[in-house]
Amino acid sequence: MPSFDLVSKVDLQTLDNAINTVEKEIKNRFDFKGSHVVIDLNKKEFKLAVEAESEMKLQQVIDVLISRSMKQGLAAEIYDLSKVPFQSGKVMKKEVPVRNGIKQEDAKKIVKLIKDSGLKVQAAIMDDIIRITGKKIDDLQEVIQASKGWDIGLALQYINMKN
Repeated sequence: MPSFDLVSKVDLQTLDNAINTVEKEIKNRFDFKGSHVVIDLNKKEFKLAVEAESEMKLQQVIDVLISRSMKQGLAAEIYDLSKVPFQSGKVMKKEVPVRNGIKQEDAKKIVKLIKDSGLKVQAAIMDDIIRITGKKIDDLQEVIQASKGWDIGLALQYINMKN
């Protein structure tokens, strides 16, 4: 029976490369000369700590981060930008969690979307992976096409397609 896995994973090395590219670009930009900018990646917790002199510069750093990440092949949805920046002394700080894996409530939403689509497939939640099986591979491809239109705020990848 054909199946594939629906995941939301971030390659740590690609993320690290994107952050290094952002740091190089910020150092070379004229509007950031002499400015205090720090981008620190906590690889264990998948969190970014971003510091800049003002909220405007902080937003510019985040914009560069998103554009460089997309050029590295990472989706913009991996960054959870919902947290509000806060003042710490003379600098603005913002903690940006990186979404890695599908949380249980998001997995339930995805399974509900699959069932509501009316396609003849089964979806099973396995930790942070959703395994989708069907009788025909065409049904699985329809699920992939449908999932590209969902607005769930996750960067989804499709792996382990088996016939």
